[in-house]
Amino acid sequence: MRISLRFVLSLAAVFGLSLPVAVRAQVTPERLDRAAAEPQNWLTYNGGYDSRRYSTLNQITPGNVKNLEQKWVLQDQVFGAWESNPLVVDGIMYVTERPNDVIALDAKTGRVFWLYRYTPSPDARVCCGANNRGVAILGDTLFMGTLDAHLIAIDAKTGRPLWNIAVADARLAYSITMAPLVVKDKVIVGVGGGEFGIRGFIAAYDGKTGKEAWRFNTIPGPGEPGHETWSGDDWMHGGASVWITGSFDPSLNLTYWGIGNPGPDWNPNQRPGDNLYSDSVVALDADSGALKWHFQFTPNDGYDYDAVQVPVLADLEWQGRPAKVMMWANRNGYFYVLDRVTGRFLLGEPFVKVNWASGLDPNGRPIQTPQPPGMPTWPGNQGGTNWYPPSFSPRTGLFYFSVWENYATIYRKEEQAYVPGRNFLGGGFTVAAPAPGAPTIGIGRRGPINNWTNEVGSGATVALDPRTGKRAWTFPQFDVTDAGMLTTASDLLFTGGREGYFYALDAKTGKELWKANLGGSIVMAPITYRIDGQQYVSVISGHTLVTFALRN
Repeated sequence: MRISLRFVLSLAAVFGLSLPVAVRAQVTPERLDRAAAEPQNWLTYNGGYDSRRYSTLNQITPGNVKNLEQKWVLQDQVFGAWESNPLVVDGIMYVTERPNDVIALDAKTGRVFWLYRYTPSPDARVCCGANNRGVAILGDTLFMGTLDAHLIAIDAKTGRPLWNIAVADARLAYSITMAPLVVKDKVIVGVGGGEFGIRGFIAAYDGKTGKEAWRFNTIPGPGEPGHETWSGDDWMHGGASVWITGSFDPSLNLTYWGIGNPGPDWNPNQRPGDNLYSDSVVALDADSGALKWHFQFTPNDGYDYDAVQVPVLADLEWQGRPAKVMMWANRNGYFYVLDRVTGRFLLGEPFVKVNWASGLDPNGRPIQTPQPPGMPTWPGNQGGTNWYPPSFSPRTGLFYFSVWENYATIYRKEEQAYVPGRNFLGGGFTVAAPAPGAPTIGIGRRGPINNWTNEVGSGATVALDPRTGKRAWTFPQFDVTDAGMLTTASDLLFTGGREGYFYALDAKTGKELWKANLGGSIVMAPITYRIDGQQYVSVISGHTLVTFALRN
């Protein structure tokens, strides 16, 4: 008698049985290298090491997308923004929820098999919400970072923890909110806490034992290249956190990571110099963690322009020659293309209104134009875009991402002494209002100022030609948007918005083909996978994870 995978999983859920190893292949490093060859799965945070969020699945098309229907819904158990990205491995979905829970479920039906719950230390402090953005997998082991800066290995079959190591000191406001990245036999994570005066780093750990393999300090200390870009002891508490998952090029053995803002956030006069490697992308040797090259987007940042956006990798023809490039829509309002072998600047173009710089020099360094006190700076501190995952389709040749239009901030600088574990902001900000006296968002050293309302500005999904940096089309939205992107081989683009709509757009033209109101803000990117010949699309909206497929 043939026993189905679903039947085995059901027995495991009811009787607490471990899944036989034979029912699912090991997730080897080779499988992760070739994730694009397994479109039925979603094996990494961004679907593959190149972070394109492009799937070769094509069952759902512009012609039949109107026939999508909900197949199952998973309700979040914890209040607060749900920013997790699920993995799908051979029919099993793994998703995290606040603060540090992991759920394994049947990706076809939504039935939960097990729940692992980790309670962070009361010492845990995070800047912007108790978020966890997902897990990584190697073999039959899941890896999760925690709000109290631990890294935990979990048996993917049973949900039992295998090991738990401290990555940093939660009492100093170190945290891990990003999904780890598995490269070969190592698990790579970065630490958050840039608003608390941490000294950031990226570290790799042995997947079997949890032993640290290497560490790269995102703020160089004495004797390390780049230390001269800091003054005095500013480097000791200069931020430069890492809170979004990086990318990897197996052919170059380089892993790429975006680095957050320096501290204190809004007073660059208090930390003179370029403040490397804040607001940079760093290319590290995956085996040793050695720095191969870096590119800094916003030197001596006074605008909170974390460069933690996703490094998207592709091979393009560039000025008549094949090139290995990295595409990057930066929070500072510029879109960049870099040579990912050397870090050489190839292109930089603004995609929203920018007045903090008048342009970029031939090497890509911004020509800064700080605004007078009390005057608005474009884009605002949330950026022209932010951490929301973009997508690149090799079929259309376009780069897709969420954009905040007409959004500006008025900054306030002040001197602030560093106190371990306390906010280290160096001032505050107010979002520029369209009319005097209109309510806006603001924040300061002692917490919010004014009333919290929707940010001033509007949102859009933008398709951009990476060879020119110019928009191919724009799909406007009612509110600013925090949604990520997914493209497919049938030239569909899936995304969402704060108003709760989940959209399918024509990836070539931006035409709306289908939408569903899911009732909650979409603050992540969709994924797609296939089971038993059926293509599914899953997205998190508010406190629900909703999965669609074509009507049978």
